[in-house]
Amino acid sequence: MRSRKVTHGDTPAYALDGAATARAAMDGDGTIVEWNEGARRLLGWHATEVVGRPAEELLAPGGSFLPPPPGSRSWNGTLALRHRDGRTVTAWLLAHHRGLKNADGGGSWLVLCPLDDPGPLVRDDPLTAAVMVQSPCAMAVFDDRLRLRGINDVMADAVGMPEENLRGLHISEIIGGRQGEKLEEQLREVLALGRRKDVQTFLRAADENRAHAWSAAIAPLLDETGVPIGVCVTGHDITEQYLARQRLQLVNEASIRIGTTLDVRRTAQELADVCVPVLADFVSVDLMQSLDHGDEPHEGPLSAPFTLRRAAHQSVTPGCPEAVVEVGRTDVYPASSPQAASLSVGHTVVAADPANTLAEWLAWDPIRGRRVKELGVHTTMSVPIRARGTTLGVAVLTRFKRLDPYTADDELLAEEVTARAAVCIDNARRYSRERETALALQRSLLPQTLPRMPALEAASRYLPAAQAGVGGDWFDVIPLSGMRVAMVVGDVVGHGVQASATMGRLRTAVRTLADVDLAPDELLTHLDDLVVRLSAEAGGEGVTGEVGATCLYAVYDPVTRRCTFARAGHPPPVVLDPDGRPMEVEVPSGQPLGLGGLPFESAELELPEGTVIALYTDGLIETRDRDIDAGQELLAEALSGRKGSLDDICRDVVQSLLPANGAPDDVALLLARTRGLPAERVATWSIPADPAFVARTRQYVLTQMALWGISESAFTAELVVSELVTNAIRHGAPPIQLRLIHDDTTLICEVSDGSGTAPHLRRAKTFDEGGRGLLLVAQLTQRWGSRHTEDGKTIWAELALSEE
Repeated sequence: MRSRKVTHGDTPAYALDGAATARAAMDGDGTIVEWNEGARRLLGWHATEVVGRPAEELLAPGGSFLPPPPGSRSWNGTLALRHRDGRTVTAWLLAHHRGLKNADGGGSWLVLCPLDDPGPLVRDDPLTAAVMVQSPCAMAVFDDRLRLRGINDVMADAVGMPEENLRGLHISEIIGGRQGEKLEEQLREVLALGRRKDVQTFLRAADENRAHAWSAAIAPLLDETGVPIGVCVTGHDITEQYLARQRLQLVNEASIRIGTTLDVRRTAQELADVCVPVLADFVSVDLMQSLDHGDEPHEGPLSAPFTLRRAAHQSVTPGCPEAVVEVGRTDVYPASSPQAASLSVGHTVVAADPANTLAEWLAWDPIRGRRVKELGVHTTMSVPIRARGTTLGVAVLTRFKRLDPYTADDELLAEEVTARAAVCIDNARRYSRERETALALQRSLLPQTLPRMPALEAASRYLPAAQAGVGGDWFDVIPLSGMRVAMVVGDVVGHGVQASATMGRLRTAVRTLADVDLAPDELLTHLDDLVVRLSAEAGGEGVTGEVGATCLYAVYDPVTRRCTFARAGHPPPVVLDPDGRPMEVEVPSGQPLGLGGLPFESAELELPEGTVIALYTDGLIETRDRDIDAGQELLAEALSGRKGSLDDICRDVVQSLLPANGAPDDVALLLARTRGLPAERVATWSIPADPAFVARTRQYVLTQMALWGISESAFTAELVVSELVTNAIRHGAPPIQLRLIHDDTTLICEVSDGSGTAPHLRRAKTFDEGGRGLLLVAQLTQRWGSRHTEDGKTIWAELALSEE
């Protein structure tokens, strides 16, 4: 196929030279449907004689045709054809499948045969000379000494200088710098080896702000004997493709690198890191101050000035010396600032030549003004960070080392990357707010401080899981009657607000059951029933929910110095003697709470004063690489030989057992160091079941309080003991015992008898002779109550001692 120039009047046009190429077309059945003048010249047949006839009739006698393979789109070969005058014509044919459907559903074929051979190009052909000058590709020719001999117009435009000024120079002299040196090395290599080489390079004309990306082919030029006589460089400007590839790569990197965590500042830093240096020399990310307090971002129009908190920044210069505001600090941005401008209008704002466009702002902020002038900042681009219809902050991209200004494509790219980051920042903000809410809920359900008690010293630590958030671990220390104290640690299965809510219900239940002085094994039985009910409530339509928990409950009596433990599927306690040596404690494991049906067992242990008891959840000792047994050994080692403050010991144990990046599960740790009540602080009497003995009992109390030096409270104690002993004689059963327990601030009166019937506080009528005893006790004491014992019950009352 060739073209020839035709003229219609004074208007040049180009038309297909139909006589230079024989063209014919046939449908899927092999029937000829087109026939041009070139085909007539080749075989002598006119179109009217062949169109509509089978193409095989044009084959010479004895000739054959090998059809193309199925699915082939083209075919070429030499065939013997029959001329109109009967002779045989041998011709090379090229056929293309045109893919056009006919009525039968087949495709058509276009068959071509060149008729005129114009001959090869020769050195003195005008076309040969025109190639060098008029080629759309940038071309340069260097001789065997790598001196420039000639360039075409495209290359002259690329380097920004005409050929006559450059001839005789080396490429390193034309381009200069390291880029020119690299290109000359590659030209020298091609000339020496005689092999072509493809490279990518960047060239900037003298009057251009942006360098162009070029794909260059460096090929040797050979003489008739094959000896290299020079080098030809052909370049294609691939700037648009390069920038498109770079933009696609940046968007891909943004999708991978932004939002790796649910941390707002980390996500903001990832946005800044991605944009430097591809889009900017310096990037700052400032977020709305309302995000600090967990408030919802503003949805409507915004107005200046804005108080923003610097969340992140990044620079091509190590250390970010360009930053005026430190990360974490707030700054005020007036209406003249680029931050306020983009936030107010809600879209990207580009400010070229900041010295003029931002003059008002820079005059208002002289520190920034000096920094802009020192760095030579020539362009800033402010992009609002918006997600789900709300404004979260603004990213400002600055250029001072790169000379090219921001283009429309740069704006689109910055908006795309910022939009991705905005969703991640909003997700992180929402997660942080929900997590803080859940943590606040959990903190409100956990004891804020541990009570000060004469029975023991206690300290605790609680750490939520680093990734899973809040959970259902809890601990508590509960004062009981008789100066005893209960210690509890539990773990609800799962994480989140639901687990925290369940934990709160269980902690409240334990406190309620502890107030009625249930034994540890009995308390766990009642707690197990509660978890079974919670599981039923958690289900729906007859399906049982999955609420489960473990618990360890212990009661320590400083008078007897004995501690009773019971556990429901929870890790056993670690107990160390006063010298820091681990003690053997065998506590039956029991089943986890919520299974129901099986009883729990308890174990009692006598503890010397100064014994350390460690109650904990499995998050402290169990990891993917460490089982519970190994964790318990590590915990015992961390506690062994430790003296001093329990709070310091708690801190050190947590740091030694947990990874630096946070615990994978919730962690609760409760440490208690026991104290014993001296025998001289306890007085006990056996009381006969005789009302006449009540007076002598009052005398016992007065005498003992005088020995203790607390006679100022003797009158109240005498009345309380008189009422309790009288009730035990009238309504109880032998044996009857009176016990007084005294510490620095409290006197405890306990009366025990052999009856299991619990006392009831009632309101006596005006003319009743009795019924006012317990009411009187309730009015005179801090608190009172009763507890069941193995032999009956004990009624107790606590009196606050008068200060001297």
